[in-house]
Amino acid sequence: MSEPASISRSIAERYATAIFDIAQENKNLDGLEASLNDLAAALGESADLRDLISSPLISRADQGAAIVALADKMALAPVMQQSLALMAQKRRLFVLPQLIDALRALLAEERGEVTADVISAKALTEAQSKKLAKTLTSQVGKTVTINATVDESLIGGLVVKVGSKMIDTSIRAKLNSLQNTMKEVG
Repeated sequence: MSEPASISRSIAERYATAIFDIAQENKNLDGLEASLNDLAAALGESADLRDLISSPLISRADQGAAIVALADKMALAPVMQQSLALMAQKRRLFVLPQLIDALRALLAEERGEVTADVISAKALTEAQSKKLAKTLTSQVGKTVTINATVDESLIGGLVVKVGSKMIDTSIRAKLNSLQNTMKEVG
C-alpha cells in the first residue's frame, strides 16, 4: 500500500471511530447510516463535490462554508454535520471516501455483518447470490452481504474474499497452478 493511502486510511479510521462512538452514545446509528448513504451518493454523482473535498486551491473558509451548507441542505445527522465542519477546518475532507468506507465497516460490525467480495466470470443470478451468501454465513458465523463483480478473464469459477480469507476456485487459477507445475517438472 502506498504511504499516502495508508495515511489517509489512518486519518479516516480515527474520525470514523469518533463519529461512530458519538452516534452510538446518541442512539442514532440509523441516522448515521442514512447520512452515509446520502453522502456516498452525492460523492458518486457530483464531480464538483469531489473537487471541493480534494482541491488544495479552495481555501479552508470556502471549503468549510460549502460543506456546512451542503450538510445542512442534505439534512445529515448532526454528528456528521459537525464532523464535516471540523474536517474542513483541519483540511481533512480529502479522506471522506475512506471515512465512508470505515464507518460502513463499523456499522456492519455492530450488526454482526460482514461483506464478501465475490468475483465471477459471469454475473451471478439472484438465486446463486442467495445460496452463496447462505453458505458463507454458515461458514463465517455472521450475516454475509455479497459484493459481486464480473471478471471474464477468470474463465469460470469464483474468487471469494471475506475479511482476510480468500478462496480462488477460478479456472484461471487452476490453469496457472498447472502451468507452474509443468515448469517444475520440465
